[in-house]
Amino acid sequence: MKPGLWIAQRFSFARKRFRIINIISAISLVGIIVGVSTLLVVMSVLNGFQKLALDLFMTIDSPVQCIPYDGRSIAVSDSLLHAIRALDGVASAEPYAEGEAILATEKKSELVILKGLTDASQRHLMVQTRAKSPLFTSEAIAVGELLAYRTNLYRSRRVKIFSPELISLGLESLSEPWLLPALGIPETTVASIFSLQKLFDDRYVLTSDRFAQKVLLLGKGEFSGIDIRIKDGHSRETVTSQLRTWLAASSLKSTGRLRTLEEHYSNMFAVMQLEKWASFSILMLIVLVASLSLTGSLAMTAIDKQQELFYLRCLGMERPQFMAIFIAQGGATGLVGTLVGISIAWSICKLQELYGIVQLPSKSAFIIDAYPVSMQTIDFIAVGITAIVLSFVVSLYPARKAALIATHRSPDPKTN
Repeated sequence: MKPGLWIAQRFSFARKRFRIINIISAISLVGIIVGVSTLLVVMSVLNGFQKLALDLFMTIDSPVQCIPYDGRSIAVSDSLLHAIRALDGVASAEPYAEGEAILATEKKSELVILKGLTDASQRHLMVQTRAKSPLFTSEAIAVGELLAYRTNLYRSRRVKIFSPELISLGLESLSEPWLLPALGIPETTVASIFSLQKLFDDRYVLTSDRFAQKVLLLGKGEFSGIDIRIKDGHSRETVTSQLRTWLAASSLKSTGRLRTLEEHYSNMFAVMQLEKWASFSILMLIVLVASLSLTGSLAMTAIDKQQELFYLRCLGMERPQFMAIFIAQGGATGLVGTLVGISIAWSICKLQELYGIVQLPSKSAFIIDAYPVSMQTIDFIAVGITAIVLSFVVSLYPARKAALIATHRSPDPKTN
């Protein structure tokens, strides 16, 4: 063991230290433990809510989508779908038709988002929502719960749904009669009402891809994009990177691009990330205050041990070595506090993840019963490194003062 570390250990656990120094040191240690553990628990809960939001969005949308660079449609062939499905980590690749449409009844009309899904996509949706029967048929629609409430829709009700572009075509047909055959307003039936996620429940209408192509005035083989789902056990980031590499080398590179779920709903996920790192900044103040109390503790230790420091100076110890003693003391306190805080946070989060100990205040208002948690390695690393670095930084000032005491002062001759 290096002399500086050995002396720092002796100073930390000396039996004759002033009681006030022990108290301040204990407060510093407890503060770091509480700050680190609280911060990690809060960040894990925020991660849990973000993961829950991702899971809810992935009931209808996919983690990665291939969408057109420009315009509202892209040509999708069977060979293109086979090529994407053949990539490692890709579970499925299904085209979809999506766009704005006007849903009209006798008394009300609403601008909605119509999404047409393939049969395979609807089977996946049924598994995700645990539905026992299809939500829609080839010529019928499924309507979000909030949308149905506003427009007074119910099952088996007949409604009209058409693209806003149909209005433009109607105006053009006044001068170009050959457009009249395309002006038929599709009529359909409400097959079911779903409740998935507020965004979907409020605006979305689901139907088959063929009926959506008809409503959105898309040609045969034209779709709004391709939903690409990832196999279980594969990293989403790794598969997305692989897809980008494949796209850059394919014939689709000039007409299509990839879009992740976070990019699709960038505003919502940006707010979640802002909340997470704002919590990090605020709660890290607890660790900072606890670390700053180390300054007083180490300074008092230097005063208490000035006689020993002078003797060490007489034995040939240099100023950098004196500084190393007190930096090691502060760093050791920060390291121990951080490791204990991380252990406590991991234990709390694991228990919550397995048993859901802390319940949500109003279960009826949420789709889950307990607070969700999702522990991410990067969070634990970031918090751990920051707490330890703060402990080292606040130790620099008392270490410098201790070195000055040792090199410029002599012990009181009356001191025993």
